[in-house]
Amino acid sequence: MKWRGYRQSGNVTDKRGMGMGGIAGGGLGAVVIAIVAMLFGVNPGDILPPGEQQPQQGQIATANDTLAQIAGAVLASTEDVWTAIFQQSGGQDYPEPELVLFEGMVQSACGTGQSAMGPFYCSRDQAVYIDLSFFHDLHTRFGANGDFAQAYVVAHEVGHHVQNVTGNLSHGGGNAASVEQELQADCLAGIWGFHAREQQGFVEPGDLEEALGAASAIGDDRIQQQTQGRVVPESFTHGSSAQRIQAFRRGYQSGNPADCGL
Repeated sequence: MKWRGYRQSGNVTDKRGMGMGGIAGGGLGAVVIAIVAMLFGVNPGDILPPGEQQPQQGQIATANDTLAQIAGAVLASTEDVWTAIFQQSGGQDYPEPELVLFEGMVQSACGTGQSAMGPFYCSRDQAVYIDLSFFHDLHTRFGANGDFAQAYVVAHEVGHHVQNVTGNLSHGGGNAASVEQELQADCLAGIWGFHAREQQGFVEPGDLEEALGAASAIGDDRIQQQTQGRVVPESFTHGSSAQRIQAFRRGYQSGNPADCGL
């Protein structure tokens, strides 16, 4: 992904190191998979290798600086893409979301967020929240490699913002409604990818495979199999790996938000 040399968004707020503190008893590299395991009723010790070496603090800081720059460049790209799409759809203004970087815990208008939740979008303050340690886990725990895998995550959360400002973000409705909403956000992430490729030259060969790898890695079925050793489809909230791949690919191939049901 050609993110270097592209502009950084002015809507990034860096709250790392501001004293909210991390989650006690866990390293940054293990926190996401450990808490996911507990949510599914699995002992994290069953899936985290004993005595695993965590990156040194200096290594984490250096990596996070690069990841922050990638996130800022991707956010700027989504701003340009969605501003153009909104203007073409009746001359509407696109209200740009904020991206909040944090470590461990953060206070949002939707309540206290934790790294264990993974990246999330809060409609009340129109902000995307990301603990950059998630990208370390995405690579080391879930095998999703490449900077475009990280871009997919940012674009997915921005997809929720697009749902929100267009009146398509619902709250409640059960697991089936949640899956439908998450898959639409995946499709909208694909819409961004199409325009980033065709109009901005942002996308390089192999990037699509990185995004699809990330979509597959965080499918409900794959996470459940990894954490609890069995798959319970009726408990899905985001969709299976296959569904998430299909949704992103649909948007990426089309570039038309109508094909995502928007």
